[in-house]
Amino acid sequence: MSEDNRKLLLETRIPVRWGDMDAYGHVNNTIYFRYFEQARVEWLESQGSRVSPEEPVGPVIINASCTFYAPVNYPATVIVKMYGGEPGRTSVMTWYELFVEGEDRLYADGAAKTVWMDTRTGKSSPLPDTIRLIFD
Repeated sequence: MSEDNRKLLLETRIPVRWGDMDAYGHVNNTIYFRYFEQARVEWLESQGSRVSPEEPVGPVIINASCTFYAPVNYPATVIVKMYGGEPGRTSVMTWYELFVEGEDRLYADGAAKTVWMDTRTGKSSPLPDTIRLIFD
């Protein structure tokens, strides 16, 4: 799917915490994945999907990536834009852009493939209709 076919699903603001910093004085690279995760969970919950081990079917990440363009420093608020597309039988692709509030510069971007899984069997499960309809 080309970038032109991606659909903006969510934009969220997340305050950078002092504890997000590493020894170099900028946000640790692992935290960017947490920011993307927060956006994904907010979006999933807005679509009626509970992210809980008690649910019989739930979304899991099978692949995630991030490209870092510039360091984020405390204090700041990051803006994460989440895009989606390419729904398959059991999965959907998501992409992320990370900005710092008040700036136009792209600080990082990334992607994640989310698969719906039957939590009892560990096997993939069909994508929920509520999610699939977003991309039709």
